[in-house]
Amino acid sequence: MRRAASPKTGAYAGLAAIGLLAALVLGRPELVALAVPFVLALAAGFALAESPDPQIVLRVERERAIEGDELNVEIELRSASSLEQLEVLLALPAGLSLASGENPTVLRLPEGEPAIVELRLRCDRWGGYLLGEIELRGRDRLGLHVYQARADRRVPLKVYPRAEALRSAVRPLETQLYSGNQVARVRGEGIEFAEIRPFAPGDVVRRVNWRANARRGSLWVNVHHPERDAEVILFLDSFSEVRRADGGAGTLDLSVRAAASLASAYVGARDRVGVVGFGGILRWLEPGTGLAQLYRIVDALIDTEISLSYAWKGIEVIPARMLPPQALVLAISPLLDERAVSALLDLRGRRFDVAVVEVSPLSFAVPGPGELGDLAHRLWRLRREALRARYQRQGVAVVEWRDGMPLAAALEEVTAFRRHARLTRV
Repeated sequence: MRRAASPKTGAYAGLAAIGLLAALVLGRPELVALAVPFVLALAAGFALAESPDPQIVLRVERERAIEGDELNVEIELRSASSLEQLEVLLALPAGLSLASGENPTVLRLPEGEPAIVELRLRCDRWGGYLLGEIELRGRDRLGLHVYQARADRRVPLKVYPRAEALRSAVRPLETQLYSGNQVARVRGEGIEFAEIRPFAPGDVVRRVNWRANARRGSLWVNVHHPERDAEVILFLDSFSEVRRADGGAGTLDLSVRAAASLASAYVGARDRVGVVGFGGILRWLEPGTGLAQLYRIVDALIDTEISLSYAWKGIEVIPARMLPPQALVLAISPLLDERAVSALLDLRGRRFDVAVVEVSPLSFAVPGPGELGDLAHRLWRLRREALRARYQRQGVAVVEWRDGMPLAAALEEVTAFRRHARLTRV
């Protein structure tokens, strides 16, 4: 720890100097007696001064948490020399707050004995954090010296976005050949009943519908839909965002939360899910399935940031393997940047199955002052409605999802639109 003189040391030195100087100038030896206690205190303070080197151990309850969770943090300090007063401050990054405990806290650090500081933190926002920058400030017994140090005991902490409860997600128009939970539109081996048909050579006996046989007097067999998996690409637009003026939540926070919820729903249905972060920096994660893939997706999502770029990007920059045929491209976008808007229309023009969840920026955008500000805001809203109509004319479901609205309700609107708008094959 760095040692420095406290204001008390300067005051004692000044009083001792004044007493000795006054005794010398006035020729009054009794004034020396007034200065002696201060001189002795300074001499004792410098003689007993030690440079403490406290050992610090930081313990975090767990390395992963979910948005809104609380976790315990413990700081253990131990020193070979005692400190009568030690202030301990744990620097909290934006997104984490103190739920209980005192930060900073003041304690006494006995010689050779541990002192423990217990804090409870609340995870207010998803993201990746490095927690463990600790600042120390102590005083010796006489208060003549101040010791300061900054310790780096940072450990990684990942806070995952809280997933919303979804009973079902958007079903793709086409399924893949692998086994899954999606009911295919074609006929084949499965458990989902489709229809009955007359018996044909090669049909197995277990598929015979005996009730239909009894009514019709001939052999009839059951036909089923096979259970297949789907490939879903979550298209996350990270070109721009709208955030509240007070630095609170923004469209990116809602987009990441929606993407995490959808990834959890599709992985739970044994579908193959991939992510494309389409923005200033292109990021992607190839489709996969299973719990490990879900963790990879969420880890990629919490690293998503808005990166400013003026380069025009089309879907040509996306690797071909990231857009497999018959995949459902589910876009999550505030529809603020023309590059993302054009890329989605380009995908639809190439006969991809596209649906858009529009993370509405209207909850975060405030009209400007005066009549002109209100008029500009109304024109902007009309322009967004025209953009939605442009997508819908192309057969793309676009649903506005606002802050505070359940994501399940928005997905139900997507499903309702897709019942009547089908991908045209030419």
